[in-house]
Amino acid sequence: MTFPEGSLKQTAVFWSAPTNDGYGGFSYGEPQEIPCRWVDTSELFTDANGQQLVSRAQVQVSSDLVLNGVLYLGTLDDLDSSEEASPNLILGAYTIKRIDKVPTVKGDKFYRLCYL
Repeated sequence: MTFPEGSLKQTAVFWSAPTNDGYGGFSYGEPQEIPCRWVDTSELFTDANGQQLVSRAQVQVSSDLVLNGVLYLGTLDDLDSSEEASPNLILGAYTIKRIDKVPTVKGDKFYRLCYL
């Protein structure tokens, strides 16, 4: 399997996993745009806790992301400041529930698939 870098022609916005803000709530890190290949698909998968879930989308990326981070298909220009601070306000922004990271045949790169 070779990494499909040429197929990452879409843009997604990524927020790291939320952290406790010290006031009883949670806050997200600064959002960043990343190249991706976003496929809207429903597929049964098992998350890190062994729970079976159905995906809303599968997203191929070239960099390491984190579980419980959030992905949104679009750009930062599509969002207002409140949405940038709170991705849970955005219709179509989904939490990363599973990440598969598999080395390519040469072993010099990794193929990553995020299940949302």
